[in-house]
Amino acid sequence: MLNLKIEPFNHTAMQITPRESPQDAQKSLISEGLSPEMAKIFAARGITERAQLDTSFAHLLPFDKLKNAKKMACMLADAIASQKKLMVIADYDCDGATACAVALKGLRAFGAIVDFIVPNRFEYGYGLTPEIVHLAAKGHPDILITVDNGIASVEGVLEANRLSMQVLVTDHHLPGDALPDAACIVNPNQPGCTFPSKHLAGVGVMFYVLLALRAELRNRGQMTEDRGRILIELLDLVALGTIADVVRLDQNNRILVQQGLQRIRAGRTCAGINALIQVSKKSPARLTSQDLGFAIGPRLNAAGRLEDMRIGIDCLLTEDANIAMQIAAQLDSLNRERRNIEIDMQDSALIALESVDPHENSSLVLFNDTWHQGVIGILASRLKDKFHRPVIAFAEASNGELKGSGRSIPGLHLRDALDLLSKRHPKLIRKFGGHAAAAGLSIAKSDFTAFADAFEQTARELLSSDDLLMRIETDGALDSAAMTLSAAQQLDEQVWGQGFPAPQFDDLFSVLSQRIVAEKHLKLRLTKDGQHIDAMLFGQNEPLPERIHAIYSLNINEYNGNHSLQLIIRHWE
Repeated sequence: MLNLKIEPFNHTAMQITPRESPQDAQKSLISEGLSPEMAKIFAARGITERAQLDTSFAHLLPFDKLKNAKKMACMLADAIASQKKLMVIADYDCDGATACAVALKGLRAFGAIVDFIVPNRFEYGYGLTPEIVHLAAKGHPDILITVDNGIASVEGVLEANRLSMQVLVTDHHLPGDALPDAACIVNPNQPGCTFPSKHLAGVGVMFYVLLALRAELRNRGQMTEDRGRILIELLDLVALGTIADVVRLDQNNRILVQQGLQRIRAGRTCAGINALIQVSKKSPARLTSQDLGFAIGPRLNAAGRLEDMRIGIDCLLTEDANIAMQIAAQLDSLNRERRNIEIDMQDSALIALESVDPHENSSLVLFNDTWHQGVIGILASRLKDKFHRPVIAFAEASNGELKGSGRSIPGLHLRDALDLLSKRHPKLIRKFGGHAAAAGLSIAKSDFTAFADAFEQTARELLSSDDLLMRIETDGALDSAAMTLSAAQQLDEQVWGQGFPAPQFDDLFSVLSQRIVAEKHLKLRLTKDGQHIDAMLFGQNEPLPERIHAIYSLNINEYNGNHSLQLIIRHWE
């Protein structure tokens, strides 16, 4: 195996490792009609037969494998029949917003009386808290339905029960030691659920509940074919929420995302997503899963980070194209504001780290009283990527508290680490929740130093020196004959993301020419095996040497209606 150590611009030690691609799987895929290049790529991602790449509905896992989906469907069907008032309790990120929109559009199409509230993260925190229950009670609902939250809301569900409101929990997060006393819980990660895909996003869970509800209403003779087709129309929202929440793209999730993308590319998306695509300056016909994750999702998330996610949900719910464009423009402005705040926060964080070598630590814990609560998660993610350390960034809250958001590297399960820390130091963490890669928590401001020391000690115990070495996996060298516009288009059509990473390659190139564009990027002309190739290196305006070893991906450059191949350089030495 080829292992090359390089020093990228941030001076983090890095190891480039070609992905292992089993020969038997490659041969099997080639025998089923895949090109050698595509067979190598897919075999490296665990694909052993072409059927695993099939994204038709025929391969979607049935809803009856999801614990309590049929039970919740019956309860919802009864509620619709008796015209009970339903209230969706949403979450303030993109997954929560899309799950809320899916719930409202689907339930209303099936005849339900339903409204929603979404907590302001700065006032109410996360999940179905007792405070949110009291807020919801003002609308006098009979049933509360959580989307993308609720599995940890033990106290909130108790309060709802006390106020005679039933709670139906739809969530995908890992449960704590105790489940809430809800009337029904649908969560693939709850005890006793044998659903084969544990990686549904919150929006995916809600979509499955609606699949079960449609079947129940059909059994009762209350579902026409036209009404039932509404669920197909919600797949663009399911695709967006699934990609934006960075859940693992197993085959079931790839089916949901691919089906949603096909609707978007065919021009059959909702007014809100269409408007977000327009303000993002993307082409609906060529939209990719990466566009959903890096262009559309962040604009929707900006509402929950800086203001109120109700703006984002309203964008997804409206059927008026003009209103959708007005809201999308507002979200685009919020996203630009978010980026500026993020840049300032990252600059201040790097200044704070100038006097120390972050690589002497196994973790990074930072606080600045000027930081924005809504952006600390992005800051933690950026610093995690830069230094390859688990990072927790804190911002000032109220009542002498700090709110923290953490992001972790593969070697450290962040929620488990916080759980271990809380058992050893019971008074340090006031509350926390999350999963392997990300978590949120709150501590007393006076305990910041003690927490930072305790988290560092925990990280040192759980992480090895090998865990702290940044690795970049590639698909090896790509034959120059395979560097074609057709190959780039073929890759663009696939669904890539968490657990099913987009292909990137590494090879040696000669630099024929280079020039600076937009003051901060390099436009390159490279050559390999006599073939000349255009390339872009973003975020650098210093010239490259004549020969480089580059990690790159294939990209389609569109200019004046013409399409051509270019490489995007990710790293180089």
